[in-house]
Amino acid sequence: MTDPESLTVTIVDGYVDEPAHFGVPPYVSTYPRYTAGALVDAGVPTDRITYHTIDGLREHPSRWRDVDEADLFVYLGGITVPGKYVGGTPAEPDEVKELAWTANGTTLLGGPVRFGVGEANEGATETQRQDLDFDFVAKGDVEAAAHDLVRNGLEGFGDRMRDVEEATRWAKTGAFVVEQHPNHPDYLICELETSRGCAYRCSFCTEPLYGDPTFRPPESVIDEVDALSEYGVRHFRLGRQADMLAYGGDGEAPNPDALETLYAGIRAVAPELETLHLDNINPVTIARWPSSARRGLEIIAEYNTPGDTAAFGLESADPVVQDENNLAVSTDECLEAVRIVNEAGGWRPGDDPDDAPTFGSDAAMRLPKLLPGINLVHGLAGEREQTYEHNLDFLHRVYDEGLLLRRVNIRQVMAFAGTEMSETGADIAIAHKNQFKPYKRRVREEIDNPMLRRLVPSGTILPDVHLEYHQDGTTFGRQLGTYPLLVGIPGERPLETTMDVAIVDHGYRSVTGVPYPLDLNDASLDELTVIPGVGRSRAGDIVVNRPYASVDDVDVDADVDLSPFAVTSR
Repeated sequence: MTDPESLTVTIVDGYVDEPAHFGVPPYVSTYPRYTAGALVDAGVPTDRITYHTIDGLREHPSRWRDVDEADLFVYLGGITVPGKYVGGTPAEPDEVKELAWTANGTTLLGGPVRFGVGEANEGATETQRQDLDFDFVAKGDVEAAAHDLVRNGLEGFGDRMRDVEEATRWAKTGAFVVEQHPNHPDYLICELETSRGCAYRCSFCTEPLYGDPTFRPPESVIDEVDALSEYGVRHFRLGRQADMLAYGGDGEAPNPDALETLYAGIRAVAPELETLHLDNINPVTIARWPSSARRGLEIIAEYNTPGDTAAFGLESADPVVQDENNLAVSTDECLEAVRIVNEAGGWRPGDDPDDAPTFGSDAAMRLPKLLPGINLVHGLAGEREQTYEHNLDFLHRVYDEGLLLRRVNIRQVMAFAGTEMSETGADIAIAHKNQFKPYKRRVREEIDNPMLRRLVPSGTILPDVHLEYHQDGTTFGRQLGTYPLLVGIPGERPLETTMDVAIVDHGYRSVTGVPYPLDLNDASLDELTVIPGVGRSRAGDIVVNRPYASVDDVDVDADVDLSPFAVTSR
């Protein structure tokens, strides 16, 4: 390989989605940033490193020239959990092969693709890793492989894992590459890794393949945030860990002091940040150490931004399935963890300013600061007809207690080599496929819809909703953050813009909103129609009688309250 200073490198991001790592836009994973940092550490100048997303190549065929002409081509990707994506479409195996065939330089494949290759969005499937015609496949950390190839030549390639010191250097040095992401800077949320590995060994999960938990010290993560902020990033998610509450400890018990240092440090170096969310928290940590866990949750809710979600890996409420798959938490323990998160983080900005410190909040109703989400996986060993009733019973217990869930995620298992599930495959999911759809429908109707009405009652304000696509005369958008709500707004509005939205109605997994505040003198008939209690006929009367000097001048029934949504401009 040529001298590093004269080397040209092209990185293509085919997107990743792992149990503890998002990388499909609007998220950008750690992989391209750390790989870029490792290349710079090995001597490659930043101006000789080009980064493209797979969607960028699809939209701009001329960019394939960068793949063709690079001395070193690095592909990053891999989907190890099934999902449906709005912001981007993960690369398919045939596209990855075409990239390898196009590249004339040395080619390197890496990321969670090393665990297996499956069709994007496909669940309940067995997967097998394919080399896809690349010269090198990183079976360890791709960033370490890229560094060693450049620093030591072709004979230096290996399958080693990076250490914490390297991650600290590469995370900071590689921050520059975010400027080449098509979503930069306004609609891009950076995944931050705090640890890898897991103390538990659930049968289907790929995270234990990274070993026992190892933690980056707070200053390492804080320096990364500082560097990303310098390149215009304002949205962050502490998503790359199996259990945020266990950060900085022994991998199991909470360490509130470490959380305080981390979160306060992030706020200090990025005071203008707009999103600070997390992903995974293990409910067994809360159940076994309730006092210290509560304190840790209170710290997170103090420093985060509204709408944050602690994803709970319950996976199944069936005790038989729990036992056969080494699931760490019981149903009763998970319910207690849901209660504690609601108590510690379920407040909304402005509820009680004396007891609940907030950053930049006002009196308008917002999403709660931190709520649990529930992950349920189907196709696990031991699953039976009663499993579906166990899950529904658990969700009803949560709802009947008046508790809040941010979302319920139901998926079918993907089986990967190296996990216990690789031996059983998809037979169980196939056997129960006739139960799965009716069960999922019941969850949507009996839990999701009423829970959404409780979570975001009419009049709740969602700031900075990014408008993404049009469908059937409606504009759909989401906030940046963990598991954001999909919001439908009447009419077709300019895409790739943001607006504040007031919630007016609820579906199963999405909500309807109107621009906030809604000017009654300019609002469309469709916007007025969806306000609770207005309807088409009354909306027509409002339009006919415009203009209004104040909201009080609008002639509506006493049971219709326009004030949470509307203003007048004249």
